Amino acid sequence: MTLPTQDTRVDYPVGALETATVVLHTEPVADGRTAVLLEATSAHPLDAGWPDQGPDRASILVGAVPLAVVAAGGAATPTSVAGDLLAGSDELRSIPVVDCVVAATDGSALHLGRDIPVPKGTPGWAFVVAHLVDGDPGLREGDRVEVVVDASFRHSISAGHTACHLASLALNRALADRWKKEVRPDALAQPDFDGTAIDASLIRENGSTDTYRLGKSLRKKGFITDGLVDVLPDVQAAVEQTLADWLATDAAVRIERDGELLTDRRYWVCELPGGAARIPCGGTHLASLGELAQIGGLSVRLTVADVDGTPVLTMETDLV
Repeated sequence: MTLPTQDTRVDYPVGALETATVVLHTEPVADGRTAVLLEATSAHPLDAGWPDQGPDRASILVGAVPLAVVAAGGAATPTSVAGDLLAGSDELRSIPVVDCVVAATDGSALHLGRDIPVPKGTPGWAFVVAHLVDGDPGLREGDRVEVVVDASFRHSISAGHTACHLASLALNRALADRWKKEVRPDALAQPDFDGTAIDASLIRENGSTDTYRLGKSLRKKGFITDGLVDVLPDVQAAVEQTLADWLATDAAVRIERDGELLTDRRYWVCELPGGAARIPCGGTHLASLGELAQIGGLSVRLTVADVDGTPVLTMETDLV
């Protein structure tokens, strides 16, 4: 089958959980799995370039013929139905997606995850979502299918990602007085400790873990690390107070995007007191801070440990 020449259209940035689409390509890959490439998807993939948010849990539905489509005269592209069957249609079959990753192709070969040899936006390359399934799913080019995402898991991951962005901004504010040199500002015009010192970020269900290196490079940029450990309880309390104040506003959250394709730029926007925070982000999020407040609020735990001779600050953010 022919490999795609255009990026996958992605619906998850707008919160979609189901997408009716068409199979473009299937290809055997390692471990007895098959990569399924679709014209569009609601499933969020793992991006090896910045793997903070992992893949959605999802299934590919095959054999469902939407009643709405038939009533409209058998239009070629089904709308989201997740299982309405007509008498005489194929039996509905659900194919579990065991992994979902960003892939890329120049038309001659498909490269998955860390094996992608070029950066996004390289001319002549299409960046696509590879839905990995066990064995041969029996799908062929042109088959009409529907991607269905686990709503509960999506919600918990989205909550964790929204909490992560908020906590990073609150941490920047709490550490603003520890800079002796001018540093780039964050989305709220505070010194961007998070963006300057971040080593790794992991979004998990209803929370996140972020690590920051407090080494020579950060000190050269003007951050004062001396005495930080002694005041960590005060910093943690300040972060939690800021988060509580923000959650009480029930501020709206939205994703702004330059287009519908996988590599189009996307931004997390939150209407916080004093202005809107706008952060580049390819993940999924809740629709308002009130959704976090309804769950019970946010707690933060800050610790510092030595890692290979360099102090590393860890921030664990959790819904409580």
